[in-house]
Amino acid sequence: MARIEWVKQALDNWALWAERNRAGGLGYATQSVFLACVVDRDHEVILPVDEVDASVMDKAVSALKVPAPHLFQTLMLYYIKGIGIKGTARALGRAESTVAGNLGMADVKLAQWYTDRKAAQDTRRNAR
Repeated sequence: MARIEWVKQALDNWALWAERNRAGGLGYATQSVFLACVVDRDHEVILPVDEVDASVMDKAVSALKVPAPHLFQTLMLYYIKGIGIKGTARALGRAESTVAGNLGMADVKLAQWYTDRKAAQDTRRNAR
């Protein structure tokens, strides 16, 4: 299953945000932490982290925990642990193609979560 590019980018942002928090961030943005995240081991690529988008994605990923635990676990291993498709496949005892499919399926579920969230916000706004 093909990945949804905007969801993949949002997940990359979420992973960087989570890493910063795990490294002892206190919730206060600093320029050096925002801009010094290495996302490519061969080239230092500066990628800013959007905290608001990352915290929304964190809620979206957490929403997968109960209805789709296999997708939640795949995202945690691939993005948070950063062990790639091969490592995730080994950790889960699944084929690499299954992990790739799970990432694509997670993209679809997360995109739907965002759509549902927007619809709920619009409904609340229109009810006022």
